[in-house]
Amino acid sequence: MVLLMAAILALPRIAVAGNPPFSCAPGATQGYAFCDRRLPVEQRAADLVARLSLAEKVSQLGDEAAGVPRLGVPPYKWWSEGLHGLAFWGHGMHFDGAVRAITSFPQVLLTAASFDEKLWYRIGQAIGTEARALYNIGQAEGLTIWSPNVNIFRDPRWGRGQETPGEDPTTASKYGVAFVRGLQGPSPMTLQTSACCKHATAYDLEAWNGVIRYDYKAWVTAQDLADTFNPPFRSCVEEGKASCVMCAYTTVNGVPACASSDLLTKTFKGAWGLNGYVSSDCDAVALMHDSQGYRPTPEDTVAAALTAGLDLNCGNYTQVHGMAAIQQGKMSEHDVDKALRNLFTVRMRLGHFDGDPRGSALYGGLGAGDVCSPAHKALSLEAAQDGIVLLKNDAGILPLSRPAVGSAAVIGHNANDPAALYGNYFGPPCEYTTPLQGIQGYVKNVAFLAGCDSAACGIAATGQAAGLAASSDYVIMFMGLSQRQEQEGLDRVSLLLPGQQQNLITAVASAAKRPVILVLLTGGPVDVTFAKSNPKIGAILWAGYPGQAGGLAIAKVLFGEHNPSGRLPMTWYPEDFTRVPMTDMRMRADPATGYPGRSYRFYKGNTVYKFGDGLSYSKFSRQLVVPSTTGNTDLLAGLTATPAADGGASYVVEEIGADGCEQLKFPAVVEVHNHGPLDGKHSVLMFLRWPNATSGRPVSQLVGFRAQHLRAGEKARLRFDVSPCEHFSWANEDGKKVLGAGSHFLRVGRDEYEIRFEP
Repeated sequence: MVLLMAAILALPRIAVAGNPPFSCAPGATQGYAFCDRRLPVEQRAADLVARLSLAEKVSQLGDEAAGVPRLGVPPYKWWSEGLHGLAFWGHGMHFDGAVRAITSFPQVLLTAASFDEKLWYRIGQAIGTEARALYNIGQAEGLTIWSPNVNIFRDPRWGRGQETPGEDPTTASKYGVAFVRGLQGPSPMTLQTSACCKHATAYDLEAWNGVIRYDYKAWVTAQDLADTFNPPFRSCVEEGKASCVMCAYTTVNGVPACASSDLLTKTFKGAWGLNGYVSSDCDAVALMHDSQGYRPTPEDTVAAALTAGLDLNCGNYTQVHGMAAIQQGKMSEHDVDKALRNLFTVRMRLGHFDGDPRGSALYGGLGAGDVCSPAHKALSLEAAQDGIVLLKNDAGILPLSRPAVGSAAVIGHNANDPAALYGNYFGPPCEYTTPLQGIQGYVKNVAFLAGCDSAACGIAATGQAAGLAASSDYVIMFMGLSQRQEQEGLDRVSLLLPGQQQNLITAVASAAKRPVILVLLTGGPVDVTFAKSNPKIGAILWAGYPGQAGGLAIAKVLFGEHNPSGRLPMTWYPEDFTRVPMTDMRMRADPATGYPGRSYRFYKGNTVYKFGDGLSYSKFSRQLVVPSTTGNTDLLAGLTATPAADGGASYVVEEIGADGCEQLKFPAVVEVHNHGPLDGKHSVLMFLRWPNATSGRPVSQLVGFRAQHLRAGEKARLRFDVSPCEHFSWANEDGKKVLGAGSHFLRVGRDEYEIRFEP
């Protein structure tokens, strides 16, 4: 909490006074073009930059930008976090005024398990609303939110995998688009907040086997960059219209991400059309010199970053060394101007140069009453409920009947620990309900025992726990991980439950009158093969880090007030996967060396649970309705298919062209039937598979998903808009997207439909 204390101590008078910082008050800056709202924001930003001295310009290049009093420009703090609610991390948000708490939503990986884009949008919208409300009441010095994290959860040991939407690029892309749109609001020219998609690219290692993220040199194929690591960032920019992309610490193929002109300028700003700015991860520019040795001097390093297309450095390295870099001819004032025009354009789109923001028609009315509102609290509960994944339910032990549960033993270190609800990057919650408190709301006679001294479980009260289990009607165990095992800066070395947890669970299950219920609170996956195969463990649920309403959500699921519908957004690997080096970035399997590959798309090995696994209390059936049309495949006849080593052939998507790809699109319909006995939500996942996984093809890949609530006995038809150029393609070794000739199989559950493209 050092960052929190620093933020409180540094709280400026303007926040204490309850007034938001802004420029261009009426009469204060008459005649300045940058205050003229009739002009395009790009023109206004250019005018402001032109009025700055060189020293004033350099002072804007860090995340704590200096004010320019002579022009009425207040200081600005770029770094704020909103991963699953506004957070202590960063410098821009303060929680010590009229508002002292915010809505804490589930950690992202659990929210992703809902496979519900509308839910993701609403969460982003709520976080953006609370940020703008804090700004209006003087408790924020910035509205640039450095979220979402759309990195691919490539390795199950990664400490920050909990922050991401999972291992699948389609899911991560759709999450990023929905969250960004919600966070930024409906108007592209008057942003509610500015969203920043991070950390580009191929960042998914903290500290493993002596390798740390600050100087990690990742070697990544063009193929994997094109169809795994980069798509979420591209979608964030092209579809979500994110106003920021953050570059990572990672050195990718010999070049630090934050010094790569191919990435920052050619790709983000050029090919993808980023309308905004590029920020470094915190201290990434300094680390390029101090840890990575990429350039010989600080001045060379700053110049390398800015000339590559970096606009903002999280930290002060560019502010400290920027002037000397210009004086030494390493970079020019023009390079700085380009960066500042991007930065001030975003601030102008946020309305910071339009006078008092409380006069804004869109957001001026937001205030303290819009933070921790009843609607936002209900949304946090909904998100937790919809994300919880039921992995095992032998003999229908769940849902529990309240009258039948005379007594319950609640055992586990995560049962009554509020910290187990939040994961990382959290803020002060409006309120919270632990799992123990949730169950106490349903059962009068509840006995609680932590069982372990912590998630590490170095000391376990096994005998006491077994005795408690033997004397109770039902036993519910809350086990799993904590931020002491997985977080930023910390990767796991094992996929097993830590310490004596497995022994404790097994002993309790053996002593209990009935099969026990095991609830896992974790970010990343764990190998619970022992529990999956143990008949004395009747049910297993994964509840992630479920946010402020997590305990109530879990209780509602256990007692049947909510029908579980979550599906795993991540493969759960067995412990022997840890033999694979985290530093091996390859996604595709290599049978010749025994390398198993990564993610459901490429992994060839045993699993504990699969991507998309998740049970319900109801029986749902899904039927893929035969499409009435499959697009105009005749247009491929005029193209040359490139032969492949496996005897097949493929078309380069770029050569099919935008018009051709549009003509290939077709609708697919899935009929879903809830056979009961309970009403419930159901997420339909549509996959594509090929006859074989040769020539770089995935084993299968997600086409799309739809979430639908159905009453018991109700049917619904869900439409999927299928684009073969997008959904049927993969990247070849050159990183070009290709569409295979021959058979493709749309798959929903066990139902398949074949589509052929003839060469």
